[in-house]
Amino acid sequence: MKLLLHMCCAPCSVYPVSVLEEEGVSFDGLFYNPNIHPKEEFIKRLENVKQFAREKNIKVSYSEDFKQETWENFKDSDEKRCTMCYAMRLDQVARFAKENGYDAFTTTLLVSPYQKHEWIMELGEKAALKYGVKFYYRDFRPGFREGQNRAKEMGLYRQKFCGCIVSYQESKSRQKGK
Repeated sequence: MKLLLHMCCAPCSVYPVSVLEEEGVSFDGLFYNPNIHPKEEFIKRLENVKQFAREKNIKVSYSEDFKQETWENFKDSDEKRCTMCYAMRLDQVARFAKENGYDAFTTTLLVSPYQKHEWIMELGEKAALKYGVKFYYRDFRPGFREGQNRAKEMGLYRQKFCGCIVSYQESKSRQKGK
């Protein structure tokens, strides 16, 4: 199986990459995260995935698509924002997988206990059906802390919010409250 791994950020990639390598799964990465906000945060995460990929010798394709206006102008509920965010990214990852000859795709979003895991699974399956490529489901959450600790040891930037504008604003508010 040739797998495409959507990489949301370097720290969340550490554990899934180690599992895939240990199991001998052939995979490449894709950084596609137009939701990350603000632009400086997007660049930090992009550069850290590049650093991690170099250190681990992983082939990664990068999209520098940044949809600031889409996210700033989105006025619906947080729930719909999360759905749109997951769906947009998983759809693009599935499309990329199909267009580039991968048998399946997955995402490092599946490592975070803070993400809406069931929605990711559902939207991953929907994108898989749309493009005729398999969604490789794996619950990586048991290794979240281990991956974060290894990311810290590697000197990778570890962000304090998921990446969207709402979580960015919430993070800023928490920092002010300290």
